[in-house]
Amino acid sequence: MKEVSLSYSWHDLIGLFGVIAIVIAYLLLQLERLSSTTLLFSLLNAVGALLIMLSLVAKFNLAAFLMELFWFLISLFGVVKRL
Repeated sequence: MKEVSLSYSWHDLIGLFGVIAIVIAYLLLQLERLSSTTLLFSLLNAVGALLIMLSLVAKFNLAAFLMELFWFLISLFGVVKRL
């Protein structure tokens, strides 16, 4: 068997933290521990999308970037609405 080694760079870790933030927001929503109308929900989504966009600087993907850009802008709208 071949040995597989995983190596993470800064952009991989930043993207991973972004995914974790968005997944936590969605999980808490589904568990009814967090409402979609709260500031925290919008912040988790905005921060997650921003981190994923930053990770795309190293390995750019237009479709992924556009998805995260819209996710960030919509979440930012939610943040501003709650302030």
